[in-house]
Amino acid sequence: MFPLFRFLIIDIEYQKKYQYFYSFLLKKHLKLFLNFNKTSYLSQFILILQKIQNMFKLKLPTDPRWANIAEENIEEILTDHAWCEQKAATNAIGLITMLPEYPGIVTELLAIAQEELDHFNQVHEIIKKRGYAFGRPRKDDYVNELAKFIIQGSREDLIVDKMLFAAMIEARSCERFKVLTENIKDEELKEFYKELMISEANHYTTFIGFARQLGDPEKVNKRWDAWLEYEASIIKSYGNKETIHG
Repeated sequence: MFPLFRFLIIDIEYQKKYQYFYSFLLKKHLKLFLNFNKTSYLSQFILILQKIQNMFKLKLPTDPRWANIAEENIEEILTDHAWCEQKAATNAIGLITMLPEYPGIVTELLAIAQEELDHFNQVHEIIKKRGYAFGRPRKDDYVNELAKFIIQGSREDLIVDKMLFAAMIEARSCERFKVLTENIKDEELKEFYKELMISEANHYTTFIGFARQLGDPEKVNKRWDAWLEYEASIIKSYGNKETIHG
């Protein structure tokens, strides 16, 4: 499916809450799709994604100066990014092992895992093309801190929280890619991260949707608000390293 329309399949509650935004988004992209040109499409879409932080409700935006830190060591940021994609694929596969009785969700998670591995491959190809060294996996302190917030309760609570955990990482990653596209001078990477933003936004909405499907939607909404507050409390310590979440 064309990735943009997968991105637009967002849960009913958020469609109602942001009715004007989704109406605008859909009309905008139907027009762009009918007159499709990849470069112009992405440049137009970046303007719409400026509204994405409100949809995610991230409490603390990334300081744009982080992009300058990242661009000073592209080799390091690409290596870190590649391993982030590998970890995202592994996480999706881990969720599959917890949900064998939900064939629809398993199918979607398989698609996400495959897409994350494709992103891993794309980043690795850029590293090879540029003659960079592909370093060993990096520890992601941000993700490790987020993981501490996962509820170790009932099976349902654990699965829902793991979905919200995944959604939180996708939301922040999408926001970081947005910062990169708006601030780096490297034209190849600017276009590359524009494309990845769409994918990350789609994954975010998918994980949020799964959480509401598997748990009580009202409780999930309240728990998501708690995740947002917790994430804001830790992200303030990051934004000064040449890593995707650093």
